[in-house]
Amino acid sequence: MRIFDLIKKEEKRQAETLMLIPSENYTSKDIREALGSCLTHKYSEGYPGRRYYQGNKFVDKIEEIAIERAKKLFSVPHANVQAYSGSSANAAILFALLNPGDKIMGMSLSSGGHLTHGHPKITFSGKFFKSVQYEVNENGFIDYDKVYKLAKGEKPKLIIAGITAYSRVLDFKKFEEIADSVGAYLLADISHIAGLIVAGVHSSPTDYAHIVMTTTHKTLRGPRGAIIMVTSKGLKKDSEMGKKIDRAIFPGLQGGPHDNQIAAIAIALEEAGKKKFQTYGKRIVENAKALADSLSDKGFKVVTGGTENHMVLLDLSGEKILGKLFAVKLEKAGIIVNANAIPHDPYPPFSPSGVRLGTPAVTSRKMGPAEMKKIAEFIYQVSSDPGSVSKVKKEVQQLTKKFPIPDIF
Repeated sequence: MRIFDLIKKEEKRQAETLMLIPSENYTSKDIREALGSCLTHKYSEGYPGRRYYQGNKFVDKIEEIAIERAKKLFSVPHANVQAYSGSSANAAILFALLNPGDKIMGMSLSSGGHLTHGHPKITFSGKFFKSVQYEVNENGFIDYDKVYKLAKGEKPKLIIAGITAYSRVLDFKKFEEIADSVGAYLLADISHIAGLIVAGVHSSPTDYAHIVMTTTHKTLRGPRGAIIMVTSKGLKKDSEMGKKIDRAIFPGLQGGPHDNQIAAIAIALEEAGKKKFQTYGKRIVENAKALADSLSDKGFKVVTGGTENHMVLLDLSGEKILGKLFAVKLEKAGIIVNANAIPHDPYPPFSPSGVRLGTPAVTSRKMGPAEMKKIAEFIYQVSSDPGSVSKVKKEVQQLTKKFPIPDIF
């Protein structure tokens, strides 16, 4: 029973701490039940109506529902819901559309991009493809003119518009103009902002990108997994693009899909289509802005001076403590963040200058701007007074009791 004892302890830890990592969130009871259902037992290599094993009559219907819900929610003509994760989904996209050695262009890791966006040497995207990376400017913003000049000079075959630590709205139309100017595919990785797009508080890339990828947790508040979507623009460029994506997932990179995961994704997509979810998405952004403003008022340096989405990036380079040590210290006080590089960070990724915070999970707990001010005060106390950790931890526990983890919807 040791594993179940540890799960209980983890459940208690989540209940008594503030989950402020932007990529973490809570799922509904229905989603968790689907993940733990008998679908875990089934093997279903292939696609609905085209399986290599028998006994998939009901599994086919579940996957068809998930596909249709994804297509409807994001207004796309083709969706694949089988990818195990965002990283494997991005790998499948590159595998489907490019050849080894082709050139790709994405945002650098230190500027707020993701490892799979072409980070050199250590990732598949940087190792098997020629990678050029665009940077943010000295104020932390994307300079689209510089991105355009880089693309014109390098002529990549695929450009990635996506973020993991960038707190401003992406201009997908400008990315489209840049990609079209060099004849490149445009991949929009909306893993962090998918829920905000559904809620109408962030622009959608579906009219501008050829292909869209999203994970299904983070702001979308579903299980771990991913969806790859081909847009009308993508099918216009290549009518076989959907088939190429499907073949890249299976049999290209994966075997049998995780049917329990697909069922849970289908439930998450249904939840995201409800009016309540639109309100939730708006509150995420309101809370992020309140948190950023409150931290700034406390003297913290907020990268780009604020936020337009769900995350806040703090630059601690002028402080006495850097990102990793501060994140560890905050954890002792019950505040869970992650150390993160800041733009043009002089320190290595394992000991960066910043911390990244986000509001999806605390918003799920029904917290609002007033609580964001309290959280900023907690963070300030831990930063300014080394002896305040135990006191702040008690206050955090009192706050979390007032806002329990909900069985969402």
